[in-house]
Amino acid sequence: MSKRPSSTRWLQRQKKDPYVKQAQQSEYRSRAVYKLKEIDEKDHLFRKGQTVIDLGAAPGSWSQYVARQVGPQGKVIAIDILPLDSIDNVLFIKGDFTEQAIYKQCLYSLDGQNADLVISDMAPNISGIKSSDQARSMHLAETARDLACQVLRPGGDVLIKIFEGEGVTEFRQGLKEHFRQILTRKPRASRDSSREFYILARTFRC
Repeated sequence: MSKRPSSTRWLQRQKKDPYVKQAQQSEYRSRAVYKLKEIDEKDHLFRKGQTVIDLGAAPGSWSQYVARQVGPQGKVIAIDILPLDSIDNVLFIKGDFTEQAIYKQCLYSLDGQNADLVISDMAPNISGIKSSDQARSMHLAETARDLACQVLRPGGDVLIKIFEGEGVTEFRQGLKEHFRQILTRKPRASRDSSREFYILARTFRC
């Protein structure tokens, strides 16, 4: 059976992608780690001993990176509806964090503490219907924001993947009610053809 042209283009792009090659040559599970690494190098997101929640963590490259940055004295809680192979110093919760049972598991794992940082690389499965895909993307961003506002310590930060389109301006404005600084980041590892970028909201105010 012949491959569809779109599948062929994707495979060709993967073979040429320097970040895919770097990930394959390293211990990281996907090229997505280089997006987080670049943002971290610019904005100094992590330090030893932090508690970090990673939303939409599978296949796990962000959690791998964060675990190394916060060290064994830190805590990384990874949550995803997809399975995740174990990672040293990472606690994985399988499920939808918007469901009460999974949310309670997350709170229990925090052991009475607040998180220093919430990160989200979540994206919807693309249907090809732009308006529908954008609405689902914004919903994921909003759920990540809502969780962050529930679990962050005062002064904590949240990093959320988002896609340019309807609802972004309002989302950014809404974050200003809870955070002192709102930054936009488009790392080099984000493909030029992609509408994705990241919003970093810093210094949470209860």
